[in-house]
Amino acid sequence: MTEYKYGFVSDIESESLPKGLNESTIREISKKKNEPGWLLEYRLQAFAYWQTLQEPSWAMVKYPKINYQDISYYSAPKKNLIGAEAQSGGAVESLNDLDPELIRTFEKLGIPLSEQQRISGVAIDAVFDSVSVATTHKELLAKYGVVFCSISEAIHEHAELIKKYLGTVVPYRDNFFAALNAAVFTDGSFVYIPKGVKCPIDLSTYFRINQEETGQFERTL
Repeated sequence: MTEYKYGFVSDIESESLPKGLNESTIREISKKKNEPGWLLEYRLQAFAYWQTLQEPSWAMVKYPKINYQDISYYSAPKKNLIGAEAQSGGAVESLNDLDPELIRTFEKLGIPLSEQQRISGVAIDAVFDSVSVATTHKELLAKYGVVFCSISEAIHEHAELIKKYLGTVVPYRDNFFAALNAAVFTDGSFVYIPKGVKCPIDLSTYFRINQEETGQFERTL
């Protein structure tokens, strides 16, 4: 069997929450993201509802039962936490603030983050474990009025849009997994394209899980 080319693990020092899921977990995630009170309340409501539900049984599908208390719900590179996570919950302002190994990881994946090597014609939001670490071509898109950033950044910079649209397509009361995601999501991509505007380039998100025994719960809006 051929070894999977992208199945490598990066040697990056990370900070993870202890395993387990309870109200304290939800509050700690929200605290790490420096979120406003209304979003914490949204998370807690989703978690309370999730606790009333049973995991669905799928026809013709067999897999080991998931122990939701045996997962860490937040993990992030330590160096990435120095600035952005403590202040706005978004990606770092400069690639100089990132762990060099993190940059090399995305280069090995064919997703260069540096301005000189960025993929032309495609803007990428790079998510590593529980945090977005960089979003490319933001300045170009801004010239057209297009907002493309991590959802963590959007929560702080575009709160009214988040409030208006979060959970409107799939509300947390829709199903077991929607409720779980609403309670513990940590990052993902946000895009806003004004009416009548054609986005000049493609938009893409790359999610990478590196830390063992963690769950990655993304949210895209």
